[in-house]
Formats: sequence, C-alpha cells, structure tokens
Amino acid sequence: MDQPEGTDFSSAARGALRYLRSRFGFDLWMVTRAEGDESIVLEAEGDRYGIVPYTSFKWADSFCSRMAAGRAPRIAPDLASIPAYASAGLGRGISIGAYIGVPLTYQDGALFGTLCAFDSNPQPQAIEDDLPLVEMVAKMLSGVLAAELRAVNAERQKERNPTEAETDTLTDLLNRHGWDRMLQIEGERCRRYCNSAFVVLVDLDGLQKINESLGQSAGDKLIRRTAKVLCKNVRETDVVARLAGDKFGILGIPGNPATAELILGHIRKALERAGIRASAGMAARVPALQLGELWVEADQQMYGEKTARKLRATAGNLRRISRSQTFPLDSAFWPETGND
Repeated sequence: MDQPEGTDFSSAARGALRYLRSRFGFDLWMVTRAEGDESIVLEAEGDRYGIVPYTSFKWADSFCSRMAAGRAPRIAPDLASIPAYASAGLGRGISIGAYIGVPLTYQDGALFGTLCAFDSNPQPQAIEDDLPLVEMVAKMLSGVLAAELRAVNAERQKERNPTEAETDTLTDLLNRHGWDRMLQIEGERCRRYCNSAFVVLVDLDGLQKINESLGQSAGDKLIRRTAKVLCKNVRETDVVARLAGDKFGILGIPGNPATAELILGHIRKALERAGIRASAGMAARVPALQLGELWVEADQQMYGEKTARKLRATAGNLRRISRSQTFPLDSAFWPETGND
C-alpha cells in the first residue's frame, strides 16, 4: 500500500480515503469525529450522497455508533441483513446497501471518531476478508492523530504563558490582544478537529459608579477580586482574559453546552457569594460556528441580561416613586437610571 501523503492528520486522512476508495470502490469514504451527541464529518472522498466536511449526524442514529458499541460488525456487505444497522435512523434517510466502519481512537483508547464507508448497493461477502487492511489504516490514522495531539498540547502550554504585551497589568490575565490570538489559534484547531468549545462573557455591573463614588482604587480592587473568582471557578484548561475595563472572557475547550452551563452556573454562584454584581452570557460551539461568532452570541446574551436587569431596576424605582408622589407626564423630575 502507498503511504498517504503528508504527515499531519488531515493530509493523512485524505490520502487514506483516496487509497481505500480506489481499493474497495465504495461510493463514499469518510473520517468522522464523535463529539457529544453528534457525528461530524472531518474528511470525505466521494460525492454520491452529497456529504461534505462538517456535515453532522445524530450519533445515536448512525451506523458507526452501533459499530463502536460492538452491536454490529465492522463490515456489513449486505447492510439490510444486520438488524442493528437496518434499524438505524440514518438508514431511513438515504439508500445504503453496504457499510464499513472501524474506530479511530485517542492514545488512551478512548473513541475519537471513525473511518467508515457507504455504498448504495450490497457488496460481495468476500470484502469481509479485507477487514485487517481497513483496521491497519485506522490504526495508522490513530497514531498520526495521537502524535499531533501531543504536539498540540505542548504548544498550548507555551501559548498560555502570555508575553508582557499580552498581559493585563491589573489582573495578570490575558489582555484583549492575547484573547484575540487565542481565539484565532483555537478556532483553527476547532475547525481541524471539530472540537467542542464555549465562550462565557462576564461584565461587571456598576463599576463606573464605584469609581465615581469610592475612587479608582476601589474599582481596581473589584476588578482584581473578580479575576480571582473567575480563575477559581473554571477548569485548568480554560482561558480567562480581561477584555476591557469591566469585561472578562472565558474560552473553554473542550466544552459542550452542558459543560458550559455547569461552569457558568458555578461562576454566577461564586460571584454572588463574593458580593460581585455582574451580567453574563454564554454560547457553545456547533460545527458551523467559528469562535468569533461564539463571542458575538455570548456578548448579545450578556447585554440582554444587563438590559433586563436595568429595566427591572427602573420599574422598581418607578413603582416606589409612584407610591410616594406624583409627577406630571412632561416633568423634568423623572429619576435618571444612570449607566452601569
């Protein structure tokens, strides 16, 4: 067998798929990522089904979920004859006569995804004899993946030690420049491996009023205290940055929506215990979204929460005033709500 071109995982996967398609002639060969409830296509060879990279399926509906769980064979020359495959939700959407699938694993043996193939027609029973060849290709790809992820983890350790130019002098966190760099770097990795990720934004309420009434030093103390609370309530792998005067960002990789909600809940409770008033927003990544888009979505949620809090406060003030005195509709004496 010819060696797949390139030494990185993506290039090796593309080369392997081209080889396997020429060897077996199936309509479609894919390398997929099993991430949470989804099976996401990383690389594809063949256009019979119109499936392209970043197409996603429900993992529970896929043939690969049954194969990986040991409920069905790795090669099914006649897919309809295998009950576990015949009942799969994916099979009800497209015409598939034969299937090949083997796991791709991390170094510790945990499931990363699959190397799999579909054909619209049943195939000769003799293809079962070629399972060792397909498994050898999958083992090679898993080895390339493990080496690449080790290198990525080593790079991350260096990347998360910010330079002086990327350090916020008040909190020692990443500053906006460092945050932008991390979004770009990790965004590319999310695209390459379809990693799950989330962004949480936290914006202090009332910092301007504290600075004006108690002085800049009091505001600085609040910012430093907030930074400590955030760092204590995220995972070691998460990135915390100070993005502006009163705004903080948290980048979590990996992190599905459930993980993101759990961490955001811890942060809210910790801020409340510390007596810190803040608004927060969160967005979790799906294959079609880039990290920059997550930031925009989280920002919108955070400002929506801040606006709702201001409106509730204003309504409460007006109710209290209306019970004590009445102003004319065109009066200049309506209370100002101020800016947080």
